[in-house]
Amino acid sequence: MNKGNDMDHDYIQYLKDHPTIKLLRVGNSPLVISFFFLQFKKNNRIVITNTELTTNLADYLYSLREKYGETIYTDSVQKYLSTWTNEGFLRKYYLPASDEPVFELTPATEKALDWIKDLEKKEFVGTESRLLTIFDLLREIVYKSSVDPHLRLEELTKQKQEIDQEIAKLEAGVIERLNETQIKERFIEVRDAARKLLGDFRQIEYNFRELDRTVREKQADNSLKTGKLLDDVFKGHDLIRDTDQGRSFRAFWEFLMSQAKQDELDQLIASVNSLPEIQELNDDEFINRLKVGLIESGDKVNKTNHRLIAQLRKYLDDKVALENKRIIEIIREIKSLALQVRNEPPKPRDFFAMDGKPSVDLIMERPLWDVPKNPEITDTDFIDGRGDAIDAGILYKQIFIDQEELKGRIKELLKVNTQVSLRQISEAYPIEKGLAEVITFLNIASKDKKAAINNAVQESISVANKETNRKFEINLPQVVFCR
Repeated sequence: MNKGNDMDHDYIQYLKDHPTIKLLRVGNSPLVISFFFLQFKKNNRIVITNTELTTNLADYLYSLREKYGETIYTDSVQKYLSTWTNEGFLRKYYLPASDEPVFELTPATEKALDWIKDLEKKEFVGTESRLLTIFDLLREIVYKSSVDPHLRLEELTKQKQEIDQEIAKLEAGVIERLNETQIKERFIEVRDAARKLLGDFRQIEYNFRELDRTVREKQADNSLKTGKLLDDVFKGHDLIRDTDQGRSFRAFWEFLMSQAKQDELDQLIASVNSLPEIQELNDDEFINRLKVGLIESGDKVNKTNHRLIAQLRKYLDDKVALENKRIIEIIREIKSLALQVRNEPPKPRDFFAMDGKPSVDLIMERPLWDVPKNPEITDTDFIDGRGDAIDAGILYKQIFIDQEELKGRIKELLKVNTQVSLRQISEAYPIEKGLAEVITFLNIASKDKKAAINNAVQESISVANKETNRKFEINLPQVVFCR
């Protein structure tokens, strides 16, 4: 199928059934699009529970019927939600350890809402900032992809000269500031790019779910060998991780997990919001919630990938259990048949047939018996021990880790930070009880739904043990606790 590089007749005919086009063509599209935008995009929500979405849709339908009459949008709330889910506009699923379904927008719906948003008449079309962005990206591609040291040195020298000129102007009292139009133009471009970035996460997560669906289909094929299935699964998993999209997402997540980058982003947003030229444009909380939205969206993609791995492990466990059960059943059948023919054994010599070539274990292949060495018994005089020679205090010097105290440290740091890593906790509260204290932190993280363990990033943590006066460092996957 044509991917859209050439918009020929067959490809456009195929697009008529695409969920994005169907959303624009559906009869109640004003209701669908306006409700989705109000619930998800305007409030910067990724997932909404069935109870909340049902209640909000009932209220929205009530307000529309009051305004336009009772004959408009006459179907029930549940019918609307079921239809939108079946049409591919919404995704309905269950979160782990929850019996209530939740809803989120599909990638096709995200594209439709973004396209409609772009149709709005803008105050002005930013051309200068876009042109500068194009120049900057082209310049970066050219000189950072080059292996010619002279070319890269020339570019760095040029940048140094520009910086020196700007420093000279500042020292002379000349301050060149962006004008009001330039500030607004760049802010609008940042906001549009951020909205599209958050929308793209739905597509990334959709790709992981497609892999999960393929795995489940192969699991249903009992004729497929376990080795072949796992080979296909791991190849597909590696394919997604090693694509340009997968590598870019990993780089994004590592960049975002840096506390320094998060602090810098908070400072930049606060500084931008303080500009009077921006205050009249920033009429919603989207930019203010940008960091939270990025973390939530990225974490959701990671959890989808982790669920896929958990599904693989569960499949392997179930497969082994089924095979063991089948072996036990076969052994029982053999025993039952043996008892039936115990008194009248088969007369023909060949009463059993086996497919394939049987394996033969020769007796001579077994290891030879070895004479055990005789123990040497010596006559030794034992000396009676004394009870006071034993240091019983060792029994009372066991290390006790107060889990509640460690949780209190985490909560204390989260009062001033939206998230904190285990390394930052160890810097604020040095670990003084050895590896047992580190393991307790890991146990807390594994049971906390707001905590994340990122195996792709390694952190070095200083550990001390007061009892043994030892100090050392260990490398662990990055552990992050969120507020």
